[in-house]
Amino acid sequence: MRYTIRTLSLACAMSFASFGAVAATNVTFWHSMEGPLGERVNDIVKDFNASQQDYAVQATYKGNYGESMNAGIAAYRAGQSPDIIQVFEVGTATMMYSKGAIEPVQEMAEKAGNPLDPKAFVPGIAGYYSDTSGKLVSMPFNSSTPVMFYNKDLFKKAGLDPEQGPKTYADIEAFAKKLKAAGVECGYTTSWPAWVLIENFAALHNVPYASKDNGFGGLDARIDLHSDAFLKHFEFLSKMSKEGTFTYGGRGDAANALFISGKCGMFTGSSGTRANILKNGKFEFGVAKLPYYADVKGAPQNSVIGGASLWVFSKKSPEVYKGVTAFFHYLTKPEVAAKWHQDTGYVPVVKAAYEATKTSGYYDKNPGTDVPFEQLNVETTAQSRGVRLGFLPQIRDIEEGVMESMFSSKVSIKDGATDMEKRANELLVRFENGNK
Repeated sequence: MRYTIRTLSLACAMSFASFGAVAATNVTFWHSMEGPLGERVNDIVKDFNASQQDYAVQATYKGNYGESMNAGIAAYRAGQSPDIIQVFEVGTATMMYSKGAIEPVQEMAEKAGNPLDPKAFVPGIAGYYSDTSGKLVSMPFNSSTPVMFYNKDLFKKAGLDPEQGPKTYADIEAFAKKLKAAGVECGYTTSWPAWVLIENFAALHNVPYASKDNGFGGLDARIDLHSDAFLKHFEFLSKMSKEGTFTYGGRGDAANALFISGKCGMFTGSSGTRANILKNGKFEFGVAKLPYYADVKGAPQNSVIGGASLWVFSKKSPEVYKGVTAFFHYLTKPEVAAKWHQDTGYVPVVKAAYEATKTSGYYDKNPGTDVPFEQLNVETTAQSRGVRLGFLPQIRDIEEGVMESMFSSKVSIKDGATDMEKRANELLVRFENGNK
C-alpha cells in the first residue's frame, strides 16, 4: 500500500489531535446539588472544561450532604476517593480532623504554582474555612447566612412601616405586639433555631459560644451557655413566647412554612429561603439584617455561614492537583461567581463577584439580595468567625429540643442551659477521644 506525503501528514495530525484529547487530566467531583442547583453545577463544569484543554472535571451527584460525606469517607478508606467533594459547613471539623485524608486547598494551590488569595474572599466566609494561621483548608463554594424576612402586607395591616424592617430585638418585640393586636397569628418565628438563635446570636454579639475560640483552637473545646448574654437572650425569647408574640416553629427549617403561608409577620431563616418565598409566598416581603441587642457594645458584629465548601482528598497526583487548582480559580472568576450567586441565591463568596453584581444593577432590581453579603463582609473575631465542633448536627438537635422545652415553660432557662451543655459536651468528649 502506498502513502502520499499528504496522507502521512493527515495521519500524524489526527494522531496528535487524539493524543491531545486523551492527555487531558481527569478531575472527579462529588457534590450534593440536585434539581436546578445540580443543573447549574453541571453548567459550570461544562463551561470550565470548554475553556481549556488540559483538565476535564467530571461532576457526579452523590446524594444529600450527609450521604455524600459518608460516601466520600468510605471511598477514601477503600482507596477510591474522588478528587473533590462538597461537604456541608457542619462537617468542617470532621473533615479537618480526618488526618492524612485531606489536602488543604491553599497549600495545594501554592504547591501547584497557582496560589489562591484568601483576601479575595468575603472575610466571614474565608475565616470559617481557614486554619488558625489564616490559610484556606477548603474552597468556599455555596454559602448562605440567616437574614430577617418580614411580611409587608401584614406590616401594613398592623400600621407598621412596610419599608422598615426590625433592626433590634426590642423592635421585634414592639412590632410583634402590634401584629398580634392586629389579629396576626404569629409575630415572629425562626427556622434553624440553634444556628440562628445560638450560633449567629453569639457571633453578632461577639460572645463566645464554646471554648478554644469556638473550637477553632483545638479538639478540647467545650460549650458554655451560662454567660449572662445567653441567659438573658433565652429569657427574652421565653417571655415573648409566653406573651404569644414569638412562636417556636420547630427544629430545622420547619418554621419556613409559618412564614411562607402568610401566618407570621417576621421570620429569621437562611438567605437561600428567598427563592421559595418568591415562588410560594402570596405577599410582598422585605429583607433586613439579623436583629441584635442595642445595649451590647460592638453589636452587630457579623453573621456566620451555612452551606458547603469543596474539599480535596490527599494522595492525588501533582497533575490532578493542578487541575483542581485551575478549577477553583475558575470558580472565583467574578463573572462565574456572580452568576452562581444570582442564579441560586447563595452569597457571592468572592468580593469581586459582589461588585460585579452590584454594578449590573441586580441589587437595585432585587432589593435585599445584598443583605447576606453585607452581614458577612466584616473582619471576623475569634468569637464571630463561626463554630468548628465535632458532632455539630447532633449538638444542634439537642439544643433545639431543649429550647422547645424552655419556650414552652417545661424547663427553666438555667436548667435548660445546663442540660444543653452537659449533653453537647459529652458528644465533644467523644469526638476528642476519637480524633486524638
